[in-house]
Amino acid sequence: MSEQRLRAVRDRVRPFPDFPEPGVLFRDISPLLKDPVAFRTLIDLLEDHLRASFPKIDFVAGLDSRGFLIGPPLAQRLGIGFVPIRKKGKLPGPTESVSYSLEYGKAELEIQSDAVEPGQKVVIVDDLLATGGTMCAACELLKRLKAEILECLVIIELKALKGSEKLNSIPFYSLLQYD
Repeated sequence: MSEQRLRAVRDRVRPFPDFPEPGVLFRDISPLLKDPVAFRTLIDLLEDHLRASFPKIDFVAGLDSRGFLIGPPLAQRLGIGFVPIRKKGKLPGPTESVSYSLEYGKAELEIQSDAVEPGQKVVIVDDLLATGGTMCAACELLKRLKAEILECLVIIELKALKGSEKLNSIPFYSLLQYD
């Protein structure tokens, strides 16, 4: 991976101190999404990583909501489908759901019960990994459907929050890391 391409992505991540609450440094990907060259570079880097790491992937699963911004173009590049993992109550038909803890309460995620077949190979994508609660919940949903989770993939990892440790034996990859 070229340092120049990685820098083009990193330079479009904007820090916002004290958002959403005092003491938090928010990493905003909006400038990255607004810049078509930087966004293409992001998808190029993620595609290169996945092609080099996995000979066969059946689906990219994206987490509500920013995983929906990265997942579909990445899946299209790979020539595979995209599966949404949504907040509770947003998907029609039979679903699997899981409740998980957030820093400030509880939340629920859902996936359609027929989203993947047993044994299908899935990569889960999101914009950021912080404490790992949402990503762990997504892994639980895919495990219930008996999917093979190849990797959890994010643009940004907040290393100080140790979210990747909660993923246990599931492979994890982040493009950018911040303390």
